Amino acid sequence: MPNNSIKITDTTLRDGQQSILATRLRTEDIIEIAKDMKNIPFYSMEVWGGATFDSATRFLAEDPWERLKLLKEILPNTPLMMLLRGKSLVGYKSYNNEIIDSFIKESAKTGIDIFRVFDALNDEENLKQAAKAVKAENKHLQMTICYSATENTGLDGPIYNLEYYETKAKRFQEMGADSICIKDMAGIISPYDIFKLVSSLKKLIDIPIQFHTHSTSGLGPLSVIKAIEANVDIVDTCLSPLSLRTSQPPIEPLLITLKNSERDPNLNLDEFIRASEKLKSILPKYSDLVSNSNNSILDSTVLKHQIPGGMYSNLLSQLKESDSLDKLEEVLNEIPNTRKDMGYPPLVTPISQIVGSQAVSNVIFGKYKIISEQMQNYILGEYGKPPSPINPDIIEMVTPKSKNDPSDEGLENAKNSISEISKNIQDVLTYALFPNTGMKFLRIKYGLDQVPENMKLYKSVTTDTAEKLQSKSEINIKENIITINNNLQNLSPDSKTYNIYINDESFQVTVDPTTNDNSSSTKTNNIVETKTKNMEIESTQENNIVKSPLPGILSKYLVVEGQDIKKGDPLLVIEAMKMENTIPSPKDGIIKVLPLEPGNLIARGDTLLTIE
Repeated sequence: MPNNSIKITDTTLRDGQQSILATRLRTEDIIEIAKDMKNIPFYSMEVWGGATFDSATRFLAEDPWERLKLLKEILPNTPLMMLLRGKSLVGYKSYNNEIIDSFIKESAKTGIDIFRVFDALNDEENLKQAAKAVKAENKHLQMTICYSATENTGLDGPIYNLEYYETKAKRFQEMGADSICIKDMAGIISPYDIFKLVSSLKKLIDIPIQFHTHSTSGLGPLSVIKAIEANVDIVDTCLSPLSLRTSQPPIEPLLITLKNSERDPNLNLDEFIRASEKLKSILPKYSDLVSNSNNSILDSTVLKHQIPGGMYSNLLSQLKESDSLDKLEEVLNEIPNTRKDMGYPPLVTPISQIVGSQAVSNVIFGKYKIISEQMQNYILGEYGKPPSPINPDIIEMVTPKSKNDPSDEGLENAKNSISEISKNIQDVLTYALFPNTGMKFLRIKYGLDQVPENMKLYKSVTTDTAEKLQSKSEINIKENIITINNNLQNLSPDSKTYNIYINDESFQVTVDPTTNDNSSSTKTNNIVETKTKNMEIESTQENNIVKSPLPGILSKYLVVEGQDIKKGDPLLVIEAMKMENTIPSPKDGIIKVLPLEPGNLIARGDTLLTIE
């Protein structure tokens, strides 16, 4: 092996699936893929953190702690890495030091060896406690610089420039970092800019430098090569079936590119091909998650909106849930405007989620008609100092709030809240991080509630079934026949894919709404076409029933029955698109009925309350 061999981190089981499959890959499939990767001598494998924790409990009814435990059992000799959002951990708000310390301790004990720690604003104050906790567990602390730009400025921008990144790298090394990661979450750094940046940092710091990028704009694979030429120590890649698009560059062509060079990683291509074949055999049942909203696998508009890969796939999923996928282009155009109003923060979770959800609200409801709790907290400075001033017109819309009692969000409160369900510290942490969805999951985990049908998706589909879905036009189930049209090239933009469950088997059926033209013999006549309605906060024609403008979870009511309210007063909080959205009153009146309980799932159009 060459002395200067490039080291490889694989991201397939975390960022790869987060970027392409909206983080819906099930543990049973992750384990099968990991088995075929256990003998590959990676520098590390990123398998946890980011959105995987939340998605496991929120969408899949799976325990993320159990997933990590199983992965460590299968990959005992491979360093496992997680992505940690500083004091936001794997959530979307700031947590207190007690929760930060406990979460990192449990993560280290369960299997994490390398903690890639970042802050969405590159604010070292937001990283201090997490860094301290990682060092206390004697684990590898990789501190992360999130790469961003203002408006197509590259390294020459007024905010984000070479001096900015040099200052951050030196400071992170002083804070005890064992390595530095340059995190290009949107895939927007040019090949020559990354060469310049890595070359400069190698002269300033004496710890390893790792490069993480995405392929969204098409720059990612090119930038990886230039980073390697600049003597970067480690790069992130992905197995080819979940690579490119909004994900990482693929590993296989990189191995061929570097073969017999001084940076040759000397890895066996055949092992990657076998692992990729296993992954390809699993992916058909997730095909409805792969976006067909863009005719190209590249998206040059990312150079403008700067949406990171994981955010893009989740944004699509959220718009589908809201029956608003037709508004995608409007949302993408709105994101740069919202980001500018917020002071040009780097678009990485949780800030990317805050910006994206606010842009969705702006498009659907009108400019800043609804401002999420997290957006308000950002404006009030609870996420740190923005890179540039926030639009003062937006600041005026937010009223400073009284501080909550710290004990209300501490570990002791979490322990008390689930004391009748579990005393396990990992369950306590799950609830502490996500009280609404965490409680719902824990009740399912311990048999108090049934698994909802929408949380059974993608589960236990055999490889034979997946192959049938790919290659057969007809599948016989006893005496019934399901006809699946494999010619998807002529589908209209209104087509949708559904998961159908028959005799414990899952089938994906694509339905294309028909026109009223009865002359077409190739269309069925019993499919009802539905059209997207604008989502509004309003009462019905009876003028007393307030209906939900979006799907989500009822977080809490802010009023009580019999209370006098004025138009615009806050009524309740809905957790939707992973943000907490306060719903205002559409009229003056008196609260008559509050029909729901906190934690209830809400569909768009459900009755939230009545006003008289």
